[in-house]
Amino acid sequence: MMSSAQTIAQSKKVSLDASRGMIRVVGLGASAGGLQALKSFFSHVPLDSGLAYVVLQHMGPDHKTTLSHLLSRVTSLSMHEVRELMVVQANTVYVMPSGGELKLAHGCLHFLASTSAQMTHYPIDGFFKTLAQEQGRHAIGVVLSGMGQDGVAGLQAIHAQGGLTLAQQPETAGFSSMPQSAIAAGCVQVVAAPEDMPELIIQMVREQSSGTVVSETAQGQALALILSLVHEHSKSDLSLYKTSTLMRRIKRRMSAHSLTTMDDYIKLLRGNAQELDFLFAEMLIGVTSFFRDPEVWLDLKNQVLPDLIRSPIHGGTLRAWIVGCSSGEEAYTLAMVFQELKDSQPGLQGLRMQIFATDLNAHAIAVARKAWYCAKALQGMGQQRLERFFTPHLGGFSIRPFIRGMVLFARHDVILDPPFTQLDVLSCRNVLIYFNATLQHRLLPLFHYSLRSGGVLILGGAESVGRSQALFTPLVSKSRIFRRNDLPLLPGSVDFPVQRQILMSMPVPEMTVPSPSFPNLQTLVEKLLLQTFTPPAVLVNEAGDILYIHGRTGRYLEPAAGKANWNVHVMAIPCLRASLAIALRQALKTQQLVSVQVLHLEDEMPCSLLLTVQALKEPQTLAGMALVIFKELDIPVGISSVQAMPAPNDSLVQELHNAREEILTLRHEMKTFKETLQASNESLQSMNEELQSANEELTTSKEEGQSMNEELQTLNGELQSRLDELALAQSDMQNLLNSTDIATLFLDNDLNVRRYTEKAAGIFHFREGDVGRPLSDLANTLDYPDLKLDLMETLRTLTPCTKSIVSTDGRWFSVRIMPYRTLSNTIQGAVMTFVDITQSKALELQLRQTQASTPNQMPLP
Repeated sequence: MMSSAQTIAQSKKVSLDASRGMIRVVGLGASAGGLQALKSFFSHVPLDSGLAYVVLQHMGPDHKTTLSHLLSRVTSLSMHEVRELMVVQANTVYVMPSGGELKLAHGCLHFLASTSAQMTHYPIDGFFKTLAQEQGRHAIGVVLSGMGQDGVAGLQAIHAQGGLTLAQQPETAGFSSMPQSAIAAGCVQVVAAPEDMPELIIQMVREQSSGTVVSETAQGQALALILSLVHEHSKSDLSLYKTSTLMRRIKRRMSAHSLTTMDDYIKLLRGNAQELDFLFAEMLIGVTSFFRDPEVWLDLKNQVLPDLIRSPIHGGTLRAWIVGCSSGEEAYTLAMVFQELKDSQPGLQGLRMQIFATDLNAHAIAVARKAWYCAKALQGMGQQRLERFFTPHLGGFSIRPFIRGMVLFARHDVILDPPFTQLDVLSCRNVLIYFNATLQHRLLPLFHYSLRSGGVLILGGAESVGRSQALFTPLVSKSRIFRRNDLPLLPGSVDFPVQRQILMSMPVPEMTVPSPSFPNLQTLVEKLLLQTFTPPAVLVNEAGDILYIHGRTGRYLEPAAGKANWNVHVMAIPCLRASLAIALRQALKTQQLVSVQVLHLEDEMPCSLLLTVQALKEPQTLAGMALVIFKELDIPVGISSVQAMPAPNDSLVQELHNAREEILTLRHEMKTFKETLQASNESLQSMNEELQSANEELTTSKEEGQSMNEELQTLNGELQSRLDELALAQSDMQNLLNSTDIATLFLDNDLNVRRYTEKAAGIFHFREGDVGRPLSDLANTLDYPDLKLDLMETLRTLTPCTKSIVSTDGRWFSVRIMPYRTLSNTIQGAVMTFVDITQSKALELQLRQTQASTPNQMPLP
């Protein structure tokens, strides 16, 4: 066995010099269900592609793979199983052996065998990473059918080097987990069926060899032009969708037309309304099903809806909005859940629910409105629900009218169209994941505005409220269900789509001089009084965030340097911060009015400040907030300062005493808070270590189980192929025996029937089920009383026996008994053949009769 250093040294001697013409390698990773995908791929690979192909699969170290033998049936390419060191050659397929690790270095394949305990869980990732290091932007990686995520990290490495990455279309894969994971990671350039991949790879290799390289800037410009064509055609703005998602969808349409450059695709799109429709439909990803994520619907039924029903706000009608409803399954599921809850509580019979289900895809809305679904779409639904909510119709099932009547479908663009309002439930599951961060941040305040007080927002498993945490409180974190906080939104924080439409579509009106009007006298007086006599004030929440400002507060609050921060503790001038913090904390704690007098401000004006903090209980919208009022107290001229305020010494002593009390209070609170934080931190750290340990163990167990499962799937595929071969060979043998017109009977060592040909059924009265029965139990037409004795004698002596036997119907047969020998030369029964010699016997009889009539001839022997 050579060492690693010797192997690398030898590979340098025999490898091709990359500078003189590197052979490009296509790595193909597959696992469970990958045999059929590989056959489809290689059956379309031309013999002169100039590429080398390396096939990798999950296999146990003790399993001898026959993959190269199976693939050699669908292609004439040279097929090799990788040994320890092999030089890569063009137009050749290399199959990774089982139980080891494969690497590419210096133009050579290196296979390192390992035991089961040392076997890597991700052989595809390991090879793809070395492929990316070795060939850089010339590397090509393909992920086909399989379970798990093996190949994702490898494709990311190839993609980072600028290489070509492809994945099988999930719907064409026997197991879609591996290609789906790669696509979700955003590192796949082309998604196609295995039979289409060879032509696409060769086209892209030729394009890259010709120097046609698309920069990110050019790609961005092409994408913007495509989106503008789609917007002009469909009136829908997709510019705020994630770029990776858009590019994947565009690449799929390009692959459908065998186009490799976006410029060619743009030329195809211009004036092609049908292709624009196809592209727009491709952009709108519609993945849905009835009762998708059952835990979410269970939490909604048991925890969320009962609380909403008890609220008096809805007035007997719950309103829900399903954003991105696709073909309607989620909307109907919500209606079914509500109906089940309503039927379980007799007191809710008068309650009703109105569901608004919207989507941008008009075709999906049309399907949803029909309320008809095929049997496959309802496979996971229980029989009780199926009978209760559906009726059989036209080979499928239709939604019953009392469920259909709850839902109103409409085509709606959540980006451009006005939202539904006064909602109790807003479901936007797995929609935000396709939008970029800007659009997500725009939509969440809009959803907050659309919901009623206490309404709930339902998001997908991979979605969250992000920076809008102040607007929503987690209600069921695992199911991504949030409750709307009754927090007033700041002016301008909600970006209404109708405002954007008006700005984009309406022309700017000409300025006209308004006609003079006479304002109400009471309004003018109240406005004057508020401006003149009402002190400045700010409305803050528990954390001190400023929600509303009244009057001029510039003398007391000022913006802090750095990032904008609208917190009253940060904006207060230094001489007010301590007093303001104490007063605000005490007011919120006691729910009483708290006033603090600040004797001197920082300027030279002869005044003091009365700082008043009032905790608010009513109205309900402002409950939990506080109003901070700033009122200046002037010192009258001519009055002694002793009468207006305490003596300077007393004032200093009082300020010092207050400051000392504040310091002691803050120190005590900080100490208590620090101890609490330290205890919590230690507890969390211990819990985190335990969870980390448990997570590592679970991950290891999952990987081992997944690896074993993939090996079993791969082995099952090869065994199935072997079974097909054996079935074909058995059919060939059966046809061969039947075509000889010789009755043949196969017996085991106990003289039980093992198999027989069609002709044998004319001698022995065989019926279905006679296989396995003793021969002596079966009736026959032979006059052969010594049949069993001759069979046993043949099995004892292994000497063939041949006799001529007559049947009851007058036919003669040449009966030959031979031992049945296996390929390992063991005796496992006997074989009987029956050759019809009736004509021969008749000729022999005629000849004997002729000889008897002519005595001069020699008698027959």
